Amino acid sequence: MLRSKPMILTALLLAAFAINLDVTLVNVALPTLVRELNATTSQLQWVVDAYNLVFAALLLTSGALSDRAGRKGMLLAGLAVFGTASVIGGFTTSPAQLIALRSVMGLGAAMIFPATLSLITNVFTERRERARAIGLWGANAGIAIALGPIVGGWLLENFAWSSVFFVMGPVAAAAAALVAVSVPTSKNPDAPALDFPGLALSTATMALLVFTIIEAPAYGWGSGRSVAGFAASAVLLAAFIGWERRAAHPMLDVRLFRNMRFSAASGAVTVAFFTLFGFIFLMTQYSSSSGAMARWRPASGCSRWRCR
Repeated sequence: MLRSKPMILTALLLAAFAINLDVTLVNVALPTLVRELNATTSQLQWVVDAYNLVFAALLLTSGALSDRAGRKGMLLAGLAVFGTASVIGGFTTSPAQLIALRSVMGLGAAMIFPATLSLITNVFTERRERARAIGLWGANAGIAIALGPIVGGWLLENFAWSSVFFVMGPVAAAAAALVAVSVPTSKNPDAPALDFPGLALSTATMALLVFTIIEAPAYGWGSGRSVAGFAASAVLLAAFIGWERRAAHPMLDVRLFRNMRFSAASGAVTVAFFTLFGFIFLMTQYSSSSGAMARWRPASGCSRWRCR
């Protein structure tokens, strides 16, 4: 059985690459989903955000579970969930079905991501090689997110919209095969107890906040529904912070945010990704509308528009 460190790192980077690529891959297919599935703007936002919401909400919990149950097993299970849900997503016939499967893909991604980093830190024990491996892991994530729209555009230009989902199946399968033959098993038997109240509060806060932001344009940002949603999100966030400060084994040590370097870095990453996702979501639809308008021109001697 192969256990070379380059092979292990390749397997882990491929697994992380797949889930990060999918963060932006589907965005370029949004205009096509409007035509093929009659998706509304709100549904398009949920197609994108259902994946990210479940991914983020269950990330810390999945990491804690993988420390107990076994990181390799969690990684293989996550790849199976992610790849299977992605392939099934290519057969969907309605936006609701696609949103549900994107949520399942987010679950798979949450199982994969922390396991890859935990395995890297477990395998690469020497300080310099660990720093190099983690650096490659971080760079791999950035490259995957940047390549998502490019790969998605090429697939849509040559194949049907479903190819954006079908393509992730073989990638996940290849990553799972490499993990199975090269990555060693590991777990932490002394891991602390799970913070179930923290999990529930963090998940509820993120879900309500994202839901309110997505639905606010339809009801109005100043409407009672939107204001109530933001107010309830703030209350849940305050409850989460209060609980985490008292918990013996918090899911997230909120005292870390007293460190201005940590807070500034976290804030910068939040703003950068918020801007990136918003820009990609807008530009894919704007580009599609511009392309459609470019196919029309004013007829000679006529004030109406007609197709070339």
